[in-house]
Amino acid sequence: MVIYFSPLLRNFVKKLSMTTQDIKKKINKVIDEVPESYLPDILSYLNQLKKSTPENIDTLQNFRKILKEDRSLLQKLAK
Repeated sequence: MVIYFSPLLRNFVKKLSMTTQDIKKKINKVIDEVPESYLPDILSYLNQLKKSTPENIDTLQNFRKILKEDRSLLQKLAK
């Protein structure tokens, strides 16, 4: 019996199974492709993240999730 997984599901499973080393490699690859003028801001952000408590990081992640999910509603409210 052959089970077919959609590309979306395969990608999701792949992301779940990524090791820390895989994630670091991907981050480095993205950083290599970012315009040089953004690098100081990225470094500053990473340094702030390094100093943050886990609670602060969770709060920031939740806030980003809300902004992402409610983007259209927030844009309507801004008008």
